[in-house]
Amino acid sequence: MSDESRPSPAPSGAPAAPSAADAPSDAPATRARTAAVIPAAGRGVRLGPGAPKALRVLGGTPMLVHAARAMAASRAVSLVVVVAPPDGAAEVKSLLDAHALPGSAPGGSWGRTDFLVVPGGESRQESVRLGLEALPPGHEIVLVHDAARPLVPVDTVDAVIEAVRDGAPAVVPVLPLADTVKQVEPAAVPGDPEPVVATPDRSRLRAVQTPQGFDRATLVRAHETVTDDVTDDASMVEQLGLTVVAVPGHEEAFKVTRPLDLVLAEAVLARRRLNDGY
Repeated sequence: MSDESRPSPAPSGAPAAPSAADAPSDAPATRARTAAVIPAAGRGVRLGPGAPKALRVLGGTPMLVHAARAMAASRAVSLVVVVAPPDGAAEVKSLLDAHALPGSAPGGSWGRTDFLVVPGGESRQESVRLGLEALPPGHEIVLVHDAARPLVPVDTVDAVIEAVRDGAPAVVPVLPLADTVKQVEPAAVPGDPEPVVATPDRSRLRAVQTPQGFDRATLVRAHETVTDDVTDDASMVEQLGLTVVAVPGHEEAFKVTRPLDLVLAEAVLARRRLNDGY
């Protein structure tokens, strides 16, 4: 999407945007622009048979659309790149067009936020890399967000962006653990008893959510350097020897992985619509 498809920046003296990530500061007028990459090429087998996980319907709308809207809700995000299944880019593009926000221009824009759909790879890691390669110049902050976290609040998105703007090379939203955690020796046969080998100190552990935020150059270098299989992009930055910063996450930013998660997500969405008209 070209820069011409976005509205011109607000003139000097215009009212400040309500988002924390766009709050006025003493920084130069030109601020780093933010793009979000949403890898959505996975099948989601744990959620049961049917459509790919990102395309499962939540409250009448595919989860992917909810996730993309959650990124676009931040006034700091000017571009959302959706990484579709390798053979499903056209379908995903049509889906996003069909669920465009009121007043959006046809052909890849939701209000002030552009979106772009590219084919993904065989792994999440490869899909994120392909999404990064599709980013145009000028977006120096990159969010990576799970399509299966459709209900992340905009305040969480903005907190991650602000921490990157403050100088952190990588930022993750986290929650404290409610359960005691045991380290085990994995059983040779799935389902067999597993001996416990340690009980980590829960007070030092956090459950990690998305969006994870990055200085673009750092994330590109991580994907060029780290070849091990990883479960998130922040761990790739850790392998570069850089510090990853944690900010508070939100209980509604949970990942929809199993059928029970979908039931909970429906309940959260119904409550939002009742209370906020979401």
